[in-house]
Amino acid sequence: QVQLVESGGGLVQAGGSLRLSCAASGRTFTRYNMGWFRQAPGKEREFVAACSWSGGITDYADSVKGRFTVSRVNSKNTVYVQMNSLKPEDTAVYYCAAHDRGAGGSWYRRDESRYDYWGQGTQVTVSS
Repeated sequence: QVQLVESGGGLVQAGGSLRLSCAASGRTFTRYNMGWFRQAPGKEREFVAACSWSGGITDYADSVKGRFTVSRVNSKNTVYVQMNSLKPEDTAVYYCAAHDRGAGGSWYRRDESRYDYWGQGTQVTVSS
């Protein structure tokens, strides 16, 4: 198993930046492909960004492409998402998730059902 803890959320003005972190503990971090999802009030959870176990593959939702950057430092067991040019519509609870490569299932990186472990989420609020 792996435990995931997000941090870095907060209140920021439109146009500002935040960097979210997700620290993993438990099994070897390179066992996991990682994803970021978000859920706004009254909406379903949606894909934001993903990063493969090596960092060699990244993917972004169209709504954040060019503004968000996902990365990971395996030696620190941490995945990040740098969020720039934030908009009020980015307001949501942000979750990181881990896909276990050792469990045998394929990684469809935008499909939340493919992720095996989830953090508790961190709130991001962007004021206009």
